[in-house]
Amino acid sequence: MNQILIIDDDTELCELLSDYLTPEGFEIDCVHEGSQGAQQTLEPYALVILDVMLPGMNGFDVLRQIRQNSQIPVIMLTARGDDVDRIVGLELGADDYLPKPFNPRELLARIRAIQRRADNQTANTAASNQQLRVGDVQLSLGSREVHQDGKFIELTSVEFSLLEALLQQAGQVVSREILVEQVLGRRLLPYDRSIDVHISSLRKKLGPTNDNHERIKTIRGVGYLYALTVEES
Repeated sequence: MNQILIIDDDTELCELLSDYLTPEGFEIDCVHEGSQGAQQTLEPYALVILDVMLPGMNGFDVLRQIRQNSQIPVIMLTARGDDVDRIVGLELGADDYLPKPFNPRELLARIRAIQRRADNQTANTAASNQQLRVGDVQLSLGSREVHQDGKFIELTSVEFSLLEALLQQAGQVVSREILVEQVLGRRLLPYDRSIDVHISSLRKKLGPTNDNHERIKTIRGVGYLYALTVEES
């Protein structure tokens, strides 16, 4: 399914993106108002492109409403240089973001990256019995469910993939570059803090270890490490 919903009140931009993405094999629907866009996401789309600044209901409120019903991939469009918008969007469950103005080729690259991740997730359903466990955290790779100490933890698709990448290399440092490539399916760009925001959200949801130690450690200037307990190391 290659249907994409664009929620943006800039009609010229919607037309430009539609003209650019349609020859690439996508079917594009455009909505120019927030509440209508939120309602439209109940339809089976492959991906949503969502602007922050919208009339009626802003993009953050639309994203909150989307996440109540769906884990559909969302790319947010933010004002250039407005780091707060980017961080808030990612914390609310956006998969990625692009600052305006942007090159349509970059948007296409982000869409393709999300598609590749979705294809990999589909392939993993064939291994539905596979489990990945480190300490009190258990991942079911097929169903993409996470349990911590027997309790279900609700994660976004990106957060699950990020946790999987860290657990696969538990006790070892994983660079930000590798995490961006594996989890977001693209290269790390200068000043790109998206993976760091996803890490922060993951930390909040998982909390510290039972002995009150940091579960995911920051290795400054390098990347992140999922810490092993003394018994596991």
